Amino acid sequence: MINPLCIPPVGLGFWKIPNASTAELAVQAAQLGYRHFDCASDYGNEPEVGQGIEKIVTTGVCRREELWVTSKLWNTFHRKEHVRRACERSLKDLRLDYLDLYLIHFPIALAYVPFEHRYPAGWFFDPQASPPKMIPDAVPISETWEAMERLVEAGLVCNVGISNFGVSLIRDLLSYARIRPGVLQVESHPYLTQQKLLRYCQQERIAFTAFSPLGAPSYVPLGMAQASESVLELPAIKAIAQDVARTPAQVVLRWGVQRGTSVIPKTQNLQRLGENLSLLDFELSEEQMATIGRLDRGQRFNDPGVFCEQAFGCYYPIYE
Repeated sequence: MINPLCIPPVGLGFWKIPNASTAELAVQAAQLGYRHFDCASDYGNEPEVGQGIEKIVTTGVCRREELWVTSKLWNTFHRKEHVRRACERSLKDLRLDYLDLYLIHFPIALAYVPFEHRYPAGWFFDPQASPPKMIPDAVPISETWEAMERLVEAGLVCNVGISNFGVSLIRDLLSYARIRPGVLQVESHPYLTQQKLLRYCQQERIAFTAFSPLGAPSYVPLGMAQASESVLELPAIKAIAQDVARTPAQVVLRWGVQRGTSVIPKTQNLQRLGENLSLLDFELSEEQMATIGRLDRGQRFNDPGVFCEQAFGCYYPIYE
């Protein structure tokens, strides 16, 4: 079982990082002190992350063993015969012999798309169809998880985990898992604190990683959030930032780390890259933590029950 303390509390997420700048960004992040890289086949930039990791190691920025590299099994590879091949493809692209963590990206199984047809596969089964749609595949989580466990036994990954799962799915998974999930990665920020889910994971000793820890900014360019929904502009956050002489983003990220989660913010800005990592030399008071916690309004920006229907022609709620 993973010790949550083993996961570097602040990582760099590579979702939506342009391919042309990914490799250099990985190197710059490592030079600043980042040791936690969050990747996925669906992000489409694992080969470039791999170039960066290779340069990090060969130039002596740090050793491979000092890095924590996460990747994720995409929805089209949930059947047991596809899981290992998907993992091996990520390993090849990332230029690694093993992953520190491999997650089931979503509890959403889609019809298989062969690598030679399209990779990354994306959400559509056939983008050229009229209209293109997602095609769900009825694959039990138990089948996928058994294949994930075999990756650990084969030495391809050190830990396996889950992403975008809720308590009921996790509880069911724990009832049959031979190797327990070490990590849950979910959206979490002051507008979506996920307090019950976090408490359950702490009870079960499942490490909790928050993606989109700053909330709306990741989704404004995609039309999935409004700039006015950013917690960074709230008077309460700005007041705390002034009190502790930090930026609003640092305050929100510190709140995430201080409540026991790891956070994986995304940025290409070198100044913010450094600021996002500088969270361990200050603390928020109990009242400041409580003030941020009270901002919760259950607002989820990354919801397949919304975006799958709007963008991919398939109504697929998973959180209800």
